[in-house]
Amino acid sequence: MADTIQHDREMSEFLSSLPYSYRVLNNSRQIKERYESYEGKPVSVGGRIMAVRKSGKLMFADISDREGRIQCYFDYALLGEETFAAAKKLNVGDIIGAEGRVFKTKAGETSVNVNRYALLAKALRTLPDKWHGVTDTETRYRKRHLDLVMNQEVRELFVARSRVVASVRRFLDSNGYLEFETPAIQPLYAGDEADPFEVFVNTLNEAHYLRISNELYLKRLIIGGMEKVYEIYKAFRNEDIDSTHSPEFTMIELYEAYADYNDMMKLSEELISRVAKEVMGTGEVKGPDGTTIKLDSNFRRVHYIGSINEKLGIDVLAKTDEEIIKIAEAKGIKFEKGKRDIAHAYDKLFGLLVQPELIQPTFVMDFPRSMSPLTRPKREGDARLTERFELYICGMEIANAYSELNNPIIQRENFGTATKRMEEEGKAEPLDYDFVEAMEHGMPPTGGIGIGIDRLVMVMTGAKSIKEVILFPMEKRGKPLPKHRSSGGKVR
Repeated sequence: MADTIQHDREMSEFLSSLPYSYRVLNNSRQIKERYESYEGKPVSVGGRIMAVRKSGKLMFADISDREGRIQCYFDYALLGEETFAAAKKLNVGDIIGAEGRVFKTKAGETSVNVNRYALLAKALRTLPDKWHGVTDTETRYRKRHLDLVMNQEVRELFVARSRVVASVRRFLDSNGYLEFETPAIQPLYAGDEADPFEVFVNTLNEAHYLRISNELYLKRLIIGGMEKVYEIYKAFRNEDIDSTHSPEFTMIELYEAYADYNDMMKLSEELISRVAKEVMGTGEVKGPDGTTIKLDSNFRRVHYIGSINEKLGIDVLAKTDEEIIKIAEAKGIKFEKGKRDIAHAYDKLFGLLVQPELIQPTFVMDFPRSMSPLTRPKREGDARLTERFELYICGMEIANAYSELNNPIIQRENFGTATKRMEEEGKAEPLDYDFVEAMEHGMPPTGGIGIGIDRLVMVMTGAKSIKEVILFPMEKRGKPLPKHRSSGGKVR
């Protein structure tokens, strides 16, 4: 025990003695891609050692930086006995900085002929086997740092994700939208069909909720005259964890005064096409099954009810609600407690019969009013429908958009209906009638859309699971955590 303590103390002192910083001026990709202009010139690189090969008075170390890998060449004749001996103690996993001139070895490998180096961090744990890397799915998600170290393609995916978000923001900023922040902890939650995460605010002695949506807050900004607003934000729903759902996910939501859902279709086409070309370098990407997905052309448009009619061979609007529910049950659809109603029947029939075939970008338009309490009625045609669309790509819902309801009287009636239904389901949480009061001051005609950033990244990169594009996805812990007693005496 005493020896262990002494060793740890000595190691800690050694680690504390390592440099506080290092001037890294170049990266592996630029050196390799522009070799002709770098040949023979001094560079300064930094990264983690991923492989070491020793041969007499020569040593080769492959270091990995954000852009890839490059070989560092250590030569006894250049470094001298003491420095070369120290270099031979470097191990896989150590992080170093190195300076030297660029050249190619006899084998044609672009390398840095090191004349000076510094150990910047010592790896106290060994990395996974270099040939197998980190392949176990659970390990990859729980120990994302190792996944990023060992798998270059994973690093590239998350670089792409960062660039997708930046590209979306540039597009909206350049089109006159303003970005705002809305509360992540809300006294009421918008979205009665989703289950929230409840939190307790000790100072207020009240229960609040992690936001399901920021919709009603951004609409308040529209009412206040901001006209074109958006937010990229984290949303939380205490529901499914599967290949396309995560309890914590990233959304972009935007609203534009004096616009409608037709404008939102045009905007989403332009935005997604622009992002694909900026980030992926092309308007065509590969789906998870290798299918070419065309993001740079006009997206297909189909009607929600029409698509279900086509699959069932009937006009569902000519049937009673109970008849449609029984048709759904005959298809093997099961309803959750309190959700055996026409809105859920439509949703489940669409998900079973239509959604899996929507691989190429498709706007699904004109949803029933029973499914769209915040949407304006269809201005032409069947009054039972609303001006709402959802965008599907690779069989996933990517976006949801409305010609926003701006009639406070109808909104109050819809909230009343929703409140009654929630009470019947045992949910007593009131809806946001303060928002209705805000609408009564006058809300201009407005178009709004929400786009799932995680799923958009899945489309861009061909990822098969949403966990692949979330750095630290939610995973079940090995043991349940003890309940935490807050300072206010409430057990949450």
